[in-house]
Amino acid sequence: MALKYIRLIIFLKSNTVVTINIKNKLGATHEPRSLADLKQDHESAQVAHQVHVDEVDAWLRVLDGDQTINAKRGRSKLVPRLARRQAEWRYAALSEPFLSTDDLFNTSPQTFEDKDAAVQNGMLLNYQLNCRMDKVTFIDDYIRTAVDEGTAIVRVGWEFEEGKRKVYEDIMEQQPVMDPNTGQPAVDPNTGQPAMQEVKTGQKEKIKTITIKNQPVLTVCDYNNLILDPTCEGDIDKANFAVFSFETSLSELKKDGRYKNLDDINFESASVLAEPDHAINSDDDSFTFQDKARKKVIAREYWGYWDIDDTDEVKPFVATWVGDTFIRMEENPYPDKKLPFVLVQYLPRRKNIYGEPDAALIEDNQKIVGAVTRGIIDIIGRSASGQQGIRKDALDVTNARKFERGEDYKFNANVDPRQAFHMEVYPEIPRSALEVLNMQNNDAEALTGVKAFTQGISGQALGVTATGIRSALDATSKRELGILRRLSNGLNQIGRKVISMNAEFLEDEEIIRITNEEFVAINRNDLGG
Repeated sequence: MALKYIRLIIFLKSNTVVTINIKNKLGATHEPRSLADLKQDHESAQVAHQVHVDEVDAWLRVLDGDQTINAKRGRSKLVPRLARRQAEWRYAALSEPFLSTDDLFNTSPQTFEDKDAAVQNGMLLNYQLNCRMDKVTFIDDYIRTAVDEGTAIVRVGWEFEEGKRKVYEDIMEQQPVMDPNTGQPAVDPNTGQPAMQEVKTGQKEKIKTITIKNQPVLTVCDYNNLILDPTCEGDIDKANFAVFSFETSLSELKKDGRYKNLDDINFESASVLAEPDHAINSDDDSFTFQDKARKKVIAREYWGYWDIDDTDEVKPFVATWVGDTFIRMEENPYPDKKLPFVLVQYLPRRKNIYGEPDAALIEDNQKIVGAVTRGIIDIIGRSASGQQGIRKDALDVTNARKFERGEDYKFNANVDPRQAFHMEVYPEIPRSALEVLNMQNNDAEALTGVKAFTQGISGQALGVTATGIRSALDATSKRELGILRRLSNGLNQIGRKVISMNAEFLEDEEIIRITNEEFVAINRNDLGG
């Protein structure tokens, strides 16, 4: 059977163009890595992805207290934010262990030969996180996303940008060395020839290409914008593809330099609002740029594996498209050849790649607390507290006017003043309502392991005896330590990916300034340990 060849252009960092031929048998329904094949994977995974999106949306509504209350007019519609109260105490407890030190990564060698590489890796990783990125913002987004949504998705990428700079170079010329005694050209005693020296005669202007950015970039992704292979059984390393959507523009695509066929994209008809399954990053989705250079469009990035040479063995590649136009197609540029995503589960679920937040545990408790609280507010709100009633025959017209002005008055002799005047006060709240509130708050704290101090911040809120307090704190710390281990493991995976990228993409000598006097040279050949 005849064969045809598809030419695939690979654009490398060094701007070198490599052409490889990919065989495909004639008569096949689709060519490998055609846009229809990639879109088919994307659409097939939408059902499982939408299930996860609906779950997270429900958890976030619980966290934000966004609950529809079908109450009658004049009745309370309050929704207490029990889940948010628990989360607020969780944020700082999980983020401070990562933010309380400048050396987030501590690398250790596995063998004696890896010692120097381990030191350099740790120094470089901490330098990049502290100086090249906003460490506090990244850790806060990382922790809060995990606590709120149950899963933190981090995209590990590399950012490279070049620029032009005008520099001036000295013009040097060879001129004879003059003898100060004779005023004649001096003679080199070794060669017997006139001694020469380089002398600066001027300067010349030159445009030099410099590296502006050459560093890793970490992005906490929106759960709506990443679709994973639903057959991975809870392990992202087993996923055959991942589709990531992001907002971009013609100006940003041209500036990046990796994208082609940009003239084939119809930016005039493209719109961000035409992609309902993509979560817009802007708070105001009604504002759009009208000019072609800045108008936002949705690009989809497909990371996956495909049998590209008809050997029944898949190879990693990445493809990007906007609408119906391919703008990028190349082999996976990252050294580990894996999907550039790290998923961290807050509360893991068996055989599920996504985790659960605390809101999934205390949703029912929040609804019960809300119902009881609204009942208490209705009891108090519907009372006429502060109003005073007067028996009709207690005062005549003259003394009634004095009473209203706050002056001394005389009441009728045949009326008991204790029965003639009645002051409305707030009714007593039923004890059973308060007991239900305490029971639900305690149940929520037992489910999450977080003491939210619902009865105030005091030592008595933790318990009565020192032994009981110690036992409760030990149990709480163990549950919190389990969450921290998963979050730390996620950062370890991020660090390993960054180490492999440093070894591949950094210049031969990357100089890191440690102090005002000491400089350490990082050789990329030593970073693989």
